Amino acid sequence: MKRIEPTYIEIEGHPIPAKVYLENRNNVRVSIGKTAAFLRMPIQLNKKEVKNQLGWFQRWVEAQFQNNDDLKNRFFPKSYQTGDILKVGERTYTLIINHENRSTSSAKLIKDGQIQLKLNKDLNSIQRSKSIKTLLSRIVGQDFRGEITLRVLELNAKYFRKDIKSVNLKYNSSNWGSCSSKSNINLSTRLLFAPSDVVDYVIVHELTHLIEMNHSQKFWDLVKAVMPNYKQKEKWLKEHGKFCDF
Repeated sequence: MKRIEPTYIEIEGHPIPAKVYLENRNNVRVSIGKTAAFLRMPIQLNKKEVKNQLGWFQRWVEAQFQNNDDLKNRFFPKSYQTGDILKVGERTYTLIINHENRSTSSAKLIKDGQIQLKLNKDLNSIQRSKSIKTLLSRIVGQDFRGEITLRVLELNAKYFRKDIKSVNLKYNSSNWGSCSSKSNINLSTRLLFAPSDVVDYVIVHELTHLIEMNHSQKFWDLVKAVMPNYKQKEKWLKEHGKFCDF
């Protein structure tokens, strides 16, 4: 397998990550995943055929984004400005964004729910968006950590009574939570945008892994015993999870 250009396809001024591969296959396959658009082609294609497929791939990606709000919400970065309001759960934050001559970017929570971000003025649009998302996730996660930790401990004491080494909030786009073999409960900061009962479900899900480190029938029976309507919470995450992000 060999990876080739392009690395991005521009859609409405937004660079969409693109991954193109030459593989041992007999057909061409295209798809759009969670983080990128993909093109897979037979390795035996000549340069002209590859060029034609790349052109077709770009047109195909453009067509997928036409009138598709789900894809736009997934790939188009939010454009934050000073004065914007970020609502997370029952809390609201006002953003203050400064572009400065500095090598790194930073953020801190100051008075009255204000988050002050100091950004490297030389960042391009992609770097700026990624930096803001990372900084907001970190600051908001720190602000919610005490509340979330308390809820994890409450649910653990009520239903599981297992030892917990730590409760951590960090940005994760691939899952909502995890439980390590060392009894660390990790929750994605994206979960903070979900209703409290959905948050409880993810916490229960991860706490259950303290008993069953798998997704066996026994695992799901334990989850159901604590939360009989857990499938409704999973459905909510599948339908609305794409909107839970910074």
